[in-house]
This record gives sequence, structure tokens and C-alpha cells, in this order.
Amino acid sequence: MATQTLNLEVVSAERRLFTGVVQTVQVSGSEGELGIYPGHAPLLTKIKPGMVRFVSEEGQEELLYVAGGVLEVQPGQVIVLADVAVRGDELDEQEAEAARKRAEEAIADSGSDMTYAEAIAELSRAMAQLEVIRKLRR
Repeated sequence: MATQTLNLEVVSAERRLFTGVVQTVQVSGSEGELGIYPGHAPLLTKIKPGMVRFVSEEGQEELLYVAGGVLEVQPGQVIVLADVAVRGDELDEQEAEAARKRAEEAIADSGSDMTYAEAIAELSRAMAQLEVIRKLRR
């Protein structure tokens, strides 16, 4: 009989955010959204700024924000090595909104101190944070 759970570990350069048994994991991969269930094929991919959503063994849904990194899936185990990771409830909506506005202004202003690529990356991170915050409100 196949296992009905996965071991999940979410680690950033600063701290370990989660280690435990989960039913499912969703993550924003470089090629799109990934849903990982028990029995998933092995996988190694880059992840983009976005949400890591998982359902604990007890059925509790949790949301984390990651600013990029690497996802490794092995039989029965999922590891997220994030550049930056924050629990969804620790995100600051005002700060994310301000970052979004700064990035949009930098994109519109060619004389900005921020390069176009930096502005796009900043905008991507801010939009991903705001999406996690909105999902938590539901």
C-alpha cells in the first residue's frame, strides 16, 4: 500500500520554517504551479517567488512565502531550500504594497536608481507576498 503522507522540510538561509508530515504540497515552480502528492516522481527544479501551500497530516492548511530557491522531491520526502522564506502570517502588507509601488515607479522611470531587471524582480516578490496575504484572508 502506498504511503498517504510526505515528509516536508522548508529551510531558508536564516532558519528552518517547517519540518513535518503533510498530505500535499503546492509550490510555484519556475515552469508553473506544482502539486505534490504522496507517490510523486522524483523532481529537482528551481522555484520562483511565490507561495508554498501545504496541508498538514491533521488537515490544517499553512501558507509560506518564498522568494525563490530549489525544490527537491524524493519518494516520501519534499525539501524546499529557499533564498528567503517567511510564514504567511508574518508578512507585512503595507511593506509589500510599498515595494510594489516602488517597483512600478522604477519600471516607469528610466532614470531610476533601480535597473529594469531589479525592478521586475522586486515587483515579482511584492506581488507574490500580496498574493499570500490575500489567500490567508480567505
